[in-house]
Amino acid sequence: MNLTDPLARPRTRRGFLSGLGLASAFFAVPCDFAEALQLTPLQTEGPFYPDKLPLDTDNDLIVVNDALTPAAGEITWLNGRILDVRGGPICNALVEIWQADHNGVYLHHGSENAGRRDGNFQGFGRFLTGSSGEYQFRTIKPVPYPGRTPHIHFAVKVKGRDKFTTQCYIQGEPRNAHDGVLKCMQEPKARNSVIIPFTPLSDSRAGELNARFDIVMGFTPEA
Repeated sequence: MNLTDPLARPRTRRGFLSGLGLASAFFAVPCDFAEALQLTPLQTEGPFYPDKLPLDTDNDLIVVNDALTPAAGEITWLNGRILDVRGGPICNALVEIWQADHNGVYLHHGSENAGRRDGNFQGFGRFLTGSSGEYQFRTIKPVPYPGRTPHIHFAVKVKGRDKFTTQCYIQGEPRNAHDGVLKCMQEPKARNSVIIPFTPLSDSRAGELNARFDIVMGFTPEA
């Protein structure tokens, strides 16, 4: 099942969550490239990793548990692969994302305007990769807040390795040029590797978006 196809995606939350495991078999990744890929740059975790994790930490951030009211914002299907330096998939990688809600508020007591937080937005999610290295989340398109361009935080945890943290950004966003974290990356290829397009899904009546962000780690797992 192609989860980026709006006509093929599961229509229920339970179908979405269970369907991801079945879909992973369809993502084939070359295990050996002639040249090393561009490594995804390490970026700061920032101050707003949730200080209290939500009870619901699955990969659907739009609906908390079985609530009927979805989060505000532009629904985005965020997907990609966790790869080693040669392009091989990394399985059993725990991928975490966290981001501000539609009002620019994090799931953190120190976030600005915490009283305006959207209680229908999970704010944090996890996904464990399978043999294809593929991950997928349903979330919202990130929004700006004072001092930062729109972005989504990532943490990748692989057994026996230090936690890897990075962020992804919206291609074409004018605020990118003035963002302090992005400006710290002076190498153009590294900077461009974390700026991705958020594109409309064809035939989506709800105006959903799709964004793909592959993360290339600087190692090759031991056999």
